[in-house]
Amino acid sequence: MTPAPAPAAQRKGRILVVDDQRNMRATTALLLRAEGYVVDEAGSGEEALGWLADHQVDLLLTDLKMEPMDGLQLLKRAVELAPRLSVIVMTAYGSIETAVEAMRRGAYDYITKPFKDGELIHRVDKGLEHAGLVSAVDLFAGEFKARHGLSSLVGRSQAMRDLTTRISRVAASEATVLVQGESGTGKELVARAIHALSGRSRAPFVPVNCAAITESLLESELFGHARGAFTGAVKARRGLFEEAHGGTIFIDEVTETAPAFQSKLLRVLQEGEVRRVGESASIKVDVRTVAATNRDIEVEVNDKRFRQDLFYRLAVVTLVVPPLRDRLEDVPILAQHFLDRANVRSRKPHRFHPTALDHLASYGFPGNVRELENLVEQAAALAEGEELLPDDFPLRRKSGEAVQVQVPAQPSGGPVQSLADAVTDAERRAITSALEQSPHDLSRVAEVLGVSATTLWRKMKRLGLKTTGEEPQLS
Repeated sequence: MTPAPAPAAQRKGRILVVDDQRNMRATTALLLRAEGYVVDEAGSGEEALGWLADHQVDLLLTDLKMEPMDGLQLLKRAVELAPRLSVIVMTAYGSIETAVEAMRRGAYDYITKPFKDGELIHRVDKGLEHAGLVSAVDLFAGEFKARHGLSSLVGRSQAMRDLTTRISRVAASEATVLVQGESGTGKELVARAIHALSGRSRAPFVPVNCAAITESLLESELFGHARGAFTGAVKARRGLFEEAHGGTIFIDEVTETAPAFQSKLLRVLQEGEVRRVGESASIKVDVRTVAATNRDIEVEVNDKRFRQDLFYRLAVVTLVVPPLRDRLEDVPILAQHFLDRANVRSRKPHRFHPTALDHLASYGFPGNVRELENLVEQAAALAEGEELLPDDFPLRRKSGEAVQVQVPAQPSGGPVQSLADAVTDAERRAITSALEQSPHDLSRVAEVLGVSATTLWRKMKRLGLKTTGEEPQLS
């Protein structure tokens, strides 16, 4: 490792140059130092990882063709060590496909050798700018996630990096935002991030799910009502727009609303005032609106189920949250995050066997991040051993769909039961024993085992144990 000398006119950012060709590495480092960067050098991927483990680095500039650890392997391990690190890969002409694959795995950019000095400086500047933006926003810092509940925005995929960049940019504005995405992708988390990073962060964030409120009550819920406005209105009540004054209101599943309500919502957005049900006077409100839907809202507009003028008013900026199946490289990071959280609650040191992570990463997750979170929590709750195996994660695959998962090799010296089979047998014995004590009370059995009734029912179904009733309803 060659430590960096202190330059006379230092630029912001520290760079680590990794190349197993000494002349190329030294020439590149010399060029960057001449521009005022602090530059360190490493002659191999292993050396670079050692340096990253002990030092703060803002940008990693690495060659792809190295031995024994190549640039793709270094990239994978480097971003695990330093998630906010910007990585630029250097590749010879003709290896562009490999460079593009590196970007898919989390690299910020690539540059083809031989490159011009100005081109390298430009790309390095942009890479450091990106690193600075991520550090300033600090969207994935543990304290920030804990404070604002943004845990499910974890990810190193290009799709998530693009999304968080757009979040950070739109948060500083006052623009109305429409968040689109499937159920379970984390649309409310995006809305919370926008609010938390905005100038309104000290004021309330007020969420409302239109699909969970009947049409007759929705107007009163959002706009408030006067005393005696309808049966049961024994006193005047402020609506959620008034509650959110100075802050942000998040209107989830906005396409579930009726045309009459959409007309009134449009007026609120245009005029910046609400009129309580049963009153004639309007009340001024200063609220930023973020709306969300899991439907194709343009189809809803074309089919006359959603007002076009309201659509344009809401979609000043549109953010699309990618489904988990389109960013499966994020599954191991998310799974580990959810397991760490479950371990804290249960005070047990569960860990994944590598085959379990491969098992999860091969799945399409129709329920998105929420489904992954539930799977991990279920496995952590039911597993008796510390290591979680593929069988601890029953996946709802389509009929006929198969997956190849490597199973740990059996020790020599005769037939030995696999750990997965041992865990399954232990689960079967525990559930059977609890059922013998309370054969007609699944709720009691679930309480004894320390799991939910739904988790118990699904586990019994997978193990082939007989049940005495229908699947419990989700609470």
